[in-house]
Amino acid sequence: MPERIEPYTAVGLIPTVRGIRTRADIGRNLEHIAHLFKAAFWLSSLDLPVRLVAIPEGGLQAFNDEVLDLDHATFANECAIDIPGPETRFLGDLAREYDTYVMAQAKARHPEFPDRFFNVGFALDPTGEIVLKHYKLSTLYPVEHSVTPHDVWDRWVELYGCTLDAFFPVADTAIGRLGVLMANEGSYPENARGLALNGAEVLYRASYPHPHTGNEFFEIQSRARALDNNLYVIAPNLATYYLTPESADPIDTFGGRSMVIDYKGRVVGQHLYGAGSSYVAGTVDIGALRHFRTHAQWDNWAKDLRTELYQLVYADPIYPKNLYTSRAPFTHAEFREQVIRPQIQKMIDRGAYRES
Repeated sequence: MPERIEPYTAVGLIPTVRGIRTRADIGRNLEHIAHLFKAAFWLSSLDLPVRLVAIPEGGLQAFNDEVLDLDHATFANECAIDIPGPETRFLGDLAREYDTYVMAQAKARHPEFPDRFFNVGFALDPTGEIVLKHYKLSTLYPVEHSVTPHDVWDRWVELYGCTLDAFFPVADTAIGRLGVLMANEGSYPENARGLALNGAEVLYRASYPHPHTGNEFFEIQSRARALDNNLYVIAPNLATYYLTPESADPIDTFGGRSMVIDYKGRVVGQHLYGAGSSYVAGTVDIGALRHFRTHAQWDNWAKDLRTELYQLVYADPIYPKNLYTSRAPFTHAEFREQVIRPQIQKMIDRGAYRES
């Protein structure tokens, strides 16, 4: 019999972040995270022990590559990190100090793709070792410049194969099976399903911008992905955003609504406010999740998937693969003209959309 995992507290940090101009600027954000980590861990541990701390997407570098429509290769070489590298070692030190797992995200380079960067979610174990790296599959269109595995499909498959592990990796750990469903990835049910069918039990899902948070997109999607797949979703959002390191005033561009969601889609921890650094905490009970998945008759949905039917839905390609095999990602205007417009026309031609 496998050893039972006792219920524990998962914490999502909600840090203020400063946009970066160089990789060195990340240090200021890491120092703030370390202070917030200490406060959140201490107070949240007064309930069940904290065994997982999640740092939301953007917590290290913010989103200046997207907001300012920066040149992709320049950002890759001057601001993107390496995993592992000094930044992950800093977070690994926190993991060791507090004897906890840490999940986070960064725009990062890949040795096989020079002058390019990906959006990478990762997990560190309590020894500080990296136990999971997930390359974001669905960026925030049309503004996010990150390359995805689908954008370099042929080379990615050559490197890693065409398997669930190649695109939906899951880490089997002492606190459950961890996966990453960053930000806009959660807008597509298939991404969560891929992780669930690869065994994921706890998903990291962060961050999401306002007005989509205030208008409930973030919560609806996160709760639906948890319920659809019977898994926990840890979904901290960022706090306020200083556009540059020296900006005097921050802006709440994210809108709060950080939450922890259980395997039935119930909110078990929430922090609705977003205009100041804080944290969200909730209980994760892997034993209860595993019992439910293996004993429920109806709402352990994945066992009922009629995969032959669903293959018909996805038989014809929609979004173009290999988009950035031989060029850098588009600027915002180029993307709207060269990708979004043709994609909408494709959906009209298929009969899925009707022109107004």
